[in-house]
Amino acid sequence: MMKTALSRMTFTVVILAATAIASPAQVFNTLVNFNISNDDGGTGFMSFVQGRDGQLYGTAGGGANSQGAIFEVTLGGVLANLYNFSGQPNDGSYPDSGLVIGNDGNFYGTTSNGGTDDFGTVFKMPSSTGVLTTLYSFLCTTVCEQGSEPIAPLVLAANGAFYGTTSQAGANGDAGTIFRISSDGNGTLTTLYNFCAKANCADGNEPYAALLQAADANLYGTTYAGGVKNNGTVFRITPSGTLTTLHRFVGSDGAEPTGALIQASDGNLYGTTTQGGAYGHGGVFSLNQSGAFTLLHSFCAQAGCADGNEPQSGLIQATDGNLYGTTFQGGVYGYGTVFSLNPSGTFTIIHSFDLHTDGAQLGGALLQDTNGTFYGTTSAGGAGNSGTIFSIDMGLGPFVAILRASGKIGKTGDVLGQGFTGTTSVAINGIPVSFHVVSDTYLTVTVPAGATTGYVTVTTPSGTLTSNVPFQVFP
Repeated sequence: MMKTALSRMTFTVVILAATAIASPAQVFNTLVNFNISNDDGGTGFMSFVQGRDGQLYGTAGGGANSQGAIFEVTLGGVLANLYNFSGQPNDGSYPDSGLVIGNDGNFYGTTSNGGTDDFGTVFKMPSSTGVLTTLYSFLCTTVCEQGSEPIAPLVLAANGAFYGTTSQAGANGDAGTIFRISSDGNGTLTTLYNFCAKANCADGNEPYAALLQAADANLYGTTYAGGVKNNGTVFRITPSGTLTTLHRFVGSDGAEPTGALIQASDGNLYGTTTQGGAYGHGGVFSLNQSGAFTLLHSFCAQAGCADGNEPQSGLIQATDGNLYGTTFQGGVYGYGTVFSLNPSGTFTIIHSFDLHTDGAQLGGALLQDTNGTFYGTTSAGGAGNSGTIFSIDMGLGPFVAILRASGKIGKTGDVLGQGFTGTTSVAINGIPVSFHVVSDTYLTVTVPAGATTGYVTVTTPSGTLTSNVPFQVFP
């Protein structure tokens, strides 16, 4: 099942009232109107990544061959198509998930189809050349034990390897897998776990979302189906492949999660479900690492679903400490929303989409750029009826972003931001670190002996910038 076709234990339930009051500082802009007839893409279900050059990069569902594309967009809305997928045996098709930047500066991603047997690929592409290399093609010569249709993006772990999921196939049937693939350019893939390893798929099946590496160095994720009532699960897996199911959705607490989890500053995990909850239209939940579950918000709390429904993407925690997310449908006009949830539990509708002017159907999460502004995509609507790229300025200031929010002592990490020329010092949790300014938007740091987990601060000629999340130091 493709994600684009989605329509479909003791816990605490907290139902929160929604408010349609927008922040007075909010400024919404439509930056790009996609038009598939112009071969410029047409967006799908991905989230942006901020490149080392300060521009935004993503994947689209159209392109010159109608098999998907990789594109770059400036913060002012100038779009450039970098690569068009072909679906041929040496290439993939339908890069639904977006991109991740590797330690080598290349972009890495997955396609849900294409490749040698048309069951999906893992690829890399240097940002400067647009020359793509297929690192791995998923094969189904017998029972498809490697899995197929990798819909989720990869995650780069502290050990230097990429981890990902396939939504279908595997050794136990059409249940999906978790895999590790080397980042050395050789594309060596190891299957770590096959879902439906327990009776009646109690461990879950069909993982659609990206994995998260949390502060304990373990990976966390969700499955769309399986569990006790086939409503999906939340799980933890060690980097070596030992899986523990933390929560099995029963419907009233949510169902069918497709968005990635995040670990917020309070240490808890937060996520969304596309269905279920108090009103059957999805919810927002939290979970601690012991498995204690709380339903924070159920969508369609207002008549006509003014708060939105069916959130298909995960959340982000912005620099104001609030959680921000998107819904695929609902809102004032029925075409999706951007919302926030603050630490005290207040739910706020930030923007309702109206189809023709600003787009419809938000399938990807937001990105907060280091300039403080949010950026996102819609998969339909807009002037070209093929989706849009938009920005929302909530009046938040600039910050620095850590490309990977974890690392080991002695390793080099990337820091993104702006105004780095003339930087005088960088510190992790107050401990000075050696650094190298590569450009005005990108510098590298080396994690020193004695470093401890904490925020990264960069002192520039214009002032001191602080990271939006702590940097986790692993021994």
